[in-house]
Amino acid sequence: MDGLLLLKKLYDASIPLVMFDPQYRGLFDQLKYGNEGKKLRERFQLPQMPDTVIASFLKEIDRVLIPSGHVMMWVDKFMLINSIHSLVTGTSLKVVDFITWDKGRIGLGYRTRKKSEYLVIFQKLPVRIKGIWKAHDIPDIWTEKLVKKNHTHAKPVQLLKKLIEAVTNIGDTIVDPAAGGYSTLTSASEVKRNFLGCDILPNLNGM
Repeated sequence: MDGLLLLKKLYDASIPLVMFDPQYRGLFDQLKYGNEGKKLRERFQLPQMPDTVIASFLKEIDRVLIPSGHVMMWVDKFMLINSIHSLVTGTSLKVVDFITWDKGRIGLGYRTRKKSEYLVIFQKLPVRIKGIWKAHDIPDIWTEKLVKKNHTHAKPVQLLKKLIEAVTNIGDTIVDPAAGGYSTLTSASEVKRNFLGCDILPNLNGM
């Protein structure tokens, strides 16, 4: 299912946390030199999201989040540098933090080699910490190797669990409109949260 359609079906101000992993173009535009290798060619086959589409998702996410709710969005270094603030223009989302995920392995790159991804944390106004962010032991550089990579965009389950517990309560619903390998589903289930999500491509997990 298209994630935008899913978001449009949700009530206003009804969700405390959205995890969002857009298929952003930054890495591809920077590295598309014709000799990317098998792994990058596989990623090129996934539907790409231009900035206008990502901004449309963020506008809908802004609508469905409760006041002081969070959206946590995965980006690469190119998006972090070039377009992160412009994507939330016209919304009530404010950048409040970000986490560097150290994957523990060297990846793609023609200058520096890619070893990490970045999780930008937005909060819907009003920006609050007390009573909203309940964990104080999450480092801003998180090292976690993937135990089992079942999708190109698999994410660190232990980090997701910590973040979900930090800003939600047992029984809350977590939304992921571009679920990919459904790492958010795995994490939410393990900490007794409900999950609502989809992906435009067939589910590779069989979940």
